[in-house]
Amino acid sequence: MADDSDEAPEQLRIARPAEPPHVIETRDDYLRAVESLAEGDGPVAVDAERASGFRYSQRAYLIQVYRRGSRTALFDPPAIERFGELQEAIGDAEWVLHAASQDLPCLREVGLEPATLFDTELGARLAGLPRVGLAAVVEETLGLHLKKEHSAADWSTRPLPESWLTYAALDVELLVDVRDRIHDRLESAGKLSAAEQEFAAVLAKPTPEPRAELWRRLSGLHSVRGQRALAVARELWLARDAAAQASDIAPGRLIPDASIVAAARAMPESKRELASLSSFHGRASRSQLDRWWTAIEAGRTTDDLPVLRVREEATLPPPRSWSDRNPEADRRLRAAREALTAIGDDLEIPLENLLTPDTLRRVAWNPPSPISTESVASALESLGARPWQIDATALTIASAFVDADQAVDEDVAPPS
Repeated sequence: MADDSDEAPEQLRIARPAEPPHVIETRDDYLRAVESLAEGDGPVAVDAERASGFRYSQRAYLIQVYRRGSRTALFDPPAIERFGELQEAIGDAEWVLHAASQDLPCLREVGLEPATLFDTELGARLAGLPRVGLAAVVEETLGLHLKKEHSAADWSTRPLPESWLTYAALDVELLVDVRDRIHDRLESAGKLSAAEQEFAAVLAKPTPEPRAELWRRLSGLHSVRGQRALAVARELWLARDAAAQASDIAPGRLIPDASIVAAARAMPESKRELASLSSFHGRASRSQLDRWWTAIEAGRTTDDLPVLRVREEATLPPPRSWSDRNPEADRRLRAAREALTAIGDDLEIPLENLLTPDTLRRVAWNPPSPISTESVASALESLGARPWQIDATALTIASAFVDADQAVDEDVAPPS
């Protein structure tokens, strides 16, 4: 979410919590808060704070819950541990989250799962709001200035500073009112059904399978040449990941990606040479030097050399290469994207929400035959497009594809 300055824009009131926030850390206080939330009314606003960039895990270190008719509850997950009573109390209510896909995994980790969802960030996109960060949406819908200075804080810190708790409480105390304003805008614009389909899709989206060879996502790995150097990079990444997981520290806080890449490129021949490498830095670069040297030695001697490049069968080539590799598909993609951009502008819906870019690319690369509104609609459905997206785009995509293919035929037709 975008940060706002400490000063509120002219004529905007600074948002403040209803009462001084405090963290719920004991089972007794937790059960009292759950009882209060169960007696509340209407949708339930939920948010979670993690310690990304500080901790290895993506667990929640604070869970905030608000419901009209009850007090705001700020739960300490490591202290509370079990949330079955909270799930039972609010599980059947509509949950309101902002950018829900970010928080659902860590909520599910502690047994919290909504039955129905209203995502205010996604709703704001579909409603045509120009900015969809929570602070901007609060300003647009409620006329309040919401400070967002603690969004990247280390929420594993204990005790949590009072200013952080104020920030956390406001993230949910305003959310139900925001939900109502966005709901009204969606309904007035005839987009409420589309939004409900999108919210349901967020809930139904399966947890992605872990990627194979995660070490290949090292930033700068493209500059490492040769299988042996890649093996060193892999072993260093694996050693760093194991150490980070064991100590629950974000891997990059031990040694950054740049250090791994630098060591793999330099291929030091001794521990002393590694220690003298100025580009090999980080808080644990010298204190755990034995660990890193052991990894380098493993990479230097292993018979299990990684292949230079890995191709994922389901991955399409980047669109910038289509004009050379598949010019017909390139024409289809360009024509359809231009036509869909016009629809998005007319509906005031961003193109990426009107239809997922990957979905459009896949249909353009491998179109149905024959091309028709019905066949394109079927292809979109098979790729996970929602009914409202199919209704809004299938005819336009089919027409754009036909026009693009006809242009190809005219280009290659012999002169009369």
